[in-house]
Amino acid sequence: MTNPWRGDIEIVMNGQPRRMRLTLGALAELEASLKADCLMDIVTRFESGRFSTRDISSVLMAGLRGGGWTGHSAELSHAEISGGPMVAAKAAAQLLARSFGLPNEADHAA
Repeated sequence: MTNPWRGDIEIVMNGQPRRMRLTLGALAELEASLKADCLMDIVTRFESGRFSTRDISSVLMAGLRGGGWTGHSAELSHAEISGGPMVAAKAAAQLLARSFGLPNEADHAA
């Protein structure tokens, strides 16, 4: 069960619903994987529409880890995301928005 007040987002991966959340540890992992100087660099990429598939994958991976998933990046890269790449991109953007705003604000931002 996802809780938007906690920053949760749900994504369906390989037919299984998965909860994602950007915990402090997941955010640190995200900064490191994208070699970002700060989190706002990553948020700005999404807000400006200048994000890459690597950015999407990294945000999803960090969110899945924060949500308790113990899989590996190779599993994510071969996973079927219900709704395809656009849904994956939207989920990544919502995950970032929910991590830095109120649920209603975040839902409208993404």
